[in-house]
Amino acid sequence: MPETVLNGDHIDVKGATCKPQDKENTDEENTENDVHFVPIISLPLIEVSNNEEDETEMLKLRAKLYRYDTSNNPAEWKERGTGEVKLLRHNIKNTVRVVMRRDKTLKICANHFITPWMELKPNCGSDRAWVWSVLADYADEQLKPELLAIRFANAENASMWKDVFETAKKIVGSKCEIYAGKSTSEQKRAESDSESSSDVSYSESTDNEDQTKSFKRKTEDCDARSQQKDIKKETMEEKDVVTSEETIRNEITKLKVKNEGEK
Repeated sequence: MPETVLNGDHIDVKGATCKPQDKENTDEENTENDVHFVPIISLPLIEVSNNEEDETEMLKLRAKLYRYDTSNNPAEWKERGTGEVKLLRHNIKNTVRVVMRRDKTLKICANHFITPWMELKPNCGSDRAWVWSVLADYADEQLKPELLAIRFANAENASMWKDVFETAKKIVGSKCEIYAGKSTSEQKRAESDSESSSDVSYSESTDNEDQTKSFKRKTEDCDARSQQKDIKKETMEEKDVVTSEETIRNEITKLKVKNEGEK
């Protein structure tokens, strides 16, 4: 029989048995050791608004946006961001705006309203890129006129963007209070009226300028006449002086002649 010696005592290995530990006991010990700390300040959950709650999504596509930078010499196209571009229609005002956010950071790279006279033009004959101009874009938290270009992954998405963009222009032109009942021709007329009013104001200003010029001419003529009179007076005075000198000389010569006669 095998035996082991431990500190001088003989132990029967065959009779010794190893009992496995119970899992329940270990779980209880772990649960007893868990410590729960109550937070001193409880922070409530805050709902962050993206200002799109009152708008319905007309279209959502993935694209890459560019802007035409004229500050460089020469001017060039610069990438503004890659992400999802949306066409959002307001439920009450019936305005449609273009909103695009960059991937990961979700920073806005396009934010402007669609107007009835905006035109999408193909970029260098490409069937998956469009170019349009914006009078007021608020992507940089400042209203700026921009020339933007957008490129899609395929021609289908580009044509879809074109179709929905045109429908958005019709909605804005017919249902929005700002542009309802106003066509591009009427807008051109309004612009021409403003130009004519500016022409009238310009003509009035020219008339005023003519009047001032005529007044200046009159004053200059009066000044010239007064100067001529002054010159005439001076000449007359000089003549009088000359004549007086001549008379004095004549009298002196007469006195000389008398004196010689007396001698």
